[in-house]
Amino acid sequence: MLADTIRRMPRPHDVTLMTPQQLRETFLVTDLFAAGEVRGVFTDLDRLVVGGVTPVKPIELPNHRETGRAFFLERRELGAINIGGAGVVHADGKSFALDRLDCVYLPMGTRSVTFESTEGQAPARFYWLSCPAHAAHPATMMKQKDATPVAVGSTATANQRTIRKYIHTGGIQSCQLVMGFTELAEGSVWNTFPPHTHNRRTEIYFYFDLQDKVLVHLMGEPSATRHLFIQDQQVVLSPAWSIHSGCGAGNYRFVWAMAGENQTFDDMDGVKPADLR
Repeated sequence: MLADTIRRMPRPHDVTLMTPQQLRETFLVTDLFAAGEVRGVFTDLDRLVVGGVTPVKPIELPNHRETGRAFFLERRELGAINIGGAGVVHADGKSFALDRLDCVYLPMGTRSVTFESTEGQAPARFYWLSCPAHAAHPATMMKQKDATPVAVGSTATANQRTIRKYIHTGGIQSCQLVMGFTELAEGSVWNTFPPHTHNRRTEIYFYFDLQDKVLVHLMGEPSATRHLFIQDQQVVLSPAWSIHSGCGAGNYRFVWAMAGENQTFDDMDGVKPADLR
């Protein structure tokens, strides 16, 4: 079920006046996964769509009137990471077998996309994003073991973590989508701190493997921060002007994905912690 409404972002100065419930209704996406359904939410953040699917039997990605095209990926590209049991993504006659934490990229022009769980296994759970595209690149998958790990942070600052980049200029090629995930080491709880913004692209965070832990996601302009309390498998929409950082009650993982005019991963405008308000 793809939502019929577009999640629209407010102006920065309007965010400072929003109640906690209004913040959650605007920036937080919940209930992305339901057995046997494809779910998705259109946003006005670079026209990104965020979605999830848990196939109990093969299920096809439907089109939606918001694409304005004959099929969903006629003018879009898509990236998906499997956070569940083993599964397969079928795309225009090609099949990509994804174990947990593997990634697949599907280009503009892909007519048919079907998600399937591997028989006899726990159901797959595909977290996916799609953005507009103007050029087609080869459909490709990447196994978790093939994604070059980048270690950042330290135990001293409780933010030791490993970044795995899948869809980026040095990995799976795309038109504008950038996607990967970060995992925090045991004993570390902070992500993306010190924080940053990047006006040339927007970003979406999907937090998972929290189990019953909670997490505080920091957002808003650096001079007027707000926060959201997050639970497992929830999504935060982050406009280009907003910081995006978090601190959990234990370690966890999160998928990050971006779209915009610049795919350079380290194109960021850093914010000094002492300047946060």
